[in-house]
Amino acid sequence: MSTKNKLHHFAENLTFDNLFQLRYEEVIPGFPYSGKWATGFFKNNHDIILELGCGKGEYTVGLAKMHPDKNFIGADIKGARLWRGLKTTREENIKNAAFIRTRINLIQYYFSPEEISEIWITFPDPHAREVAERKRLTSPQFINYYRQILKPGGLIHLKTDNIILLEYTLDVIRDHGHELIGLNYDVYAGGSDNEITQIQTYYEKMWLKHGTKIKYLKFRLNPIPLP
Repeated sequence: MSTKNKLHHFAENLTFDNLFQLRYEEVIPGFPYSGKWATGFFKNNHDIILELGCGKGEYTVGLAKMHPDKNFIGADIKGARLWRGLKTTREENIKNAAFIRTRINLIQYYFSPEEISEIWITFPDPHAREVAERKRLTSPQFINYYRQILKPGGLIHLKTDNIILLEYTLDVIRDHGHELIGLNYDVYAGGSDNEITQIQTYYEKMWLKHGTKIKYLKFRLNPIPLP
């Protein structure tokens, strides 16, 4: 994307009332909608589903269209990417989707305990080198952030092209006593027709063109945190 287009997107982002982008010193004292996302922003009492590293917002928007009885929030640090999801919600008048521009390690400051019903992690940077594993969005460090805002029994979904990240996540689930609910090493092989296959991200489409198998798992956190 050219610098000119990025600047255009950044400028238009300022016009979307469903985008929140705060500086660190602004969010730490307390985010206004923390604990009030459903009633205060969405004006309902529906469940809130969070997508982390949402990129262009394909899953946030796609899920919002499939489930009008739920609220969806996408989070990413890249404002130029978020523009596409924001633009779609405006063009299609989608009222149950919002976006946060933030680093994922600050996500717990935007919500109150037990405010999130589910978390989706779709095609994150796998940080494939072992020295960078703490940066993986399914690392114990990040899962501890999610634990602070996820309802008891809430699901975490991972969809990825990367086998290293999938196997790493399976190790984390096993080592920390989390409950594996579903696992699929090739989501398009079984002929399933659901939100796993009906929504595709930009990176997913790219990897599918190369013949890469798309993996998916979902799990539930151990209610007792392990060290």
